[in-house]
Amino acid sequence: MPLLSDRSLNTAELKNNRSVEIPTGLMKRDVYAASRVASRGVAGTRGLGISVPALSSRTECGNPVCGGGWTPPWRSRRYPFFEDRWACSERCLLEMVKMAIAREIDDGVLEGVEEVAGQHRHRIPLGLVLLGQGWITHPQLRKALEMQRLKGKGRIGDWLVSECGLRSEWITRGLSVQWNCPVLTTDGFSPETMARALPRPFIEEYGILPLRVAARRILYVGFQDHLDASSAYAVEQISGLRTECGVIGEDRYRKAKEAVLGCRFVDMKRTIVADRDALVRSIEKVIEQGRPTASRLVRLHRYYWLRLWREEKGSIRSTRQIPDPGEAADYLFTIG
Repeated sequence: MPLLSDRSLNTAELKNNRSVEIPTGLMKRDVYAASRVASRGVAGTRGLGISVPALSSRTECGNPVCGGGWTPPWRSRRYPFFEDRWACSERCLLEMVKMAIAREIDDGVLEGVEEVAGQHRHRIPLGLVLLGQGWITHPQLRKALEMQRLKGKGRIGDWLVSECGLRSEWITRGLSVQWNCPVLTTDGFSPETMARALPRPFIEEYGILPLRVAARRILYVGFQDHLDASSAYAVEQISGLRTECGVIGEDRYRKAKEAVLGCRFVDMKRTIVADRDALVRSIEKVIEQGRPTASRLVRLHRYYWLRLWREEKGSIRSTRQIPDPGEAADYLFTIG
């Protein structure tokens, strides 16, 4: 009995009104099908009877309300990618960006320094923390508070150091207790690498200081006198690294900050838009024209941070957690 080819087998099944099984991972609405199958390698695709080029050509649009209409043959399947999803048209990309911005606006991320400052009021004052730990005395605390009141400025920790002779290490330990976080060091700190972890304004305005990557999956982030969870979360969303936050001693923090600010950052452009609709259009335009092989968007206080990864030779998509020089570009958008 002659063997049937794949094509003749399909024809025979159709004539007999038998259903042809389609792998679930390749159904039209499964926007992650191509990436999942491709990750298995060539050997993994042989069992499906589909070649690697065929899988690439089946990349589906990431817009959940895409009509599935005609896509121009010159539309590359390698870009533009936005948040791990390919856009089959400018219209679909616009919808994808619109949904991402709605997510960032409604996700409850802190906005503005007023809300961050509001967090501080819900924590035990540093002076009482130090007193409760037995690291200062009542007279020392009263003296520091009196100097702060007379001068009308300065942090209580600074007055304890300058007027009461308290060592700065005890202030850092007190902040660690106050914020329930570890005291971090600058061991293994590479300012050249860490400068590419986030845009320069975030270090200057919010004091977030990336320190090092551990085990290729954890990014340690330091602050001087408080934690900013929303900033750390934004870096986590962009980099794909889990962030661990802590406080750093004032002297170490100052030196590390100066070192990283003296290094080369990812190329960055700032844009001010009039309203939310203009924000959507601006981001869509940047992605469409930039043709990135990967891009991600997150909101950090008043900024909308868009990072684009450029195509590399021999690579379909590059989302290296800390990009190499020239590999990525940052765009900061603000409304107002």
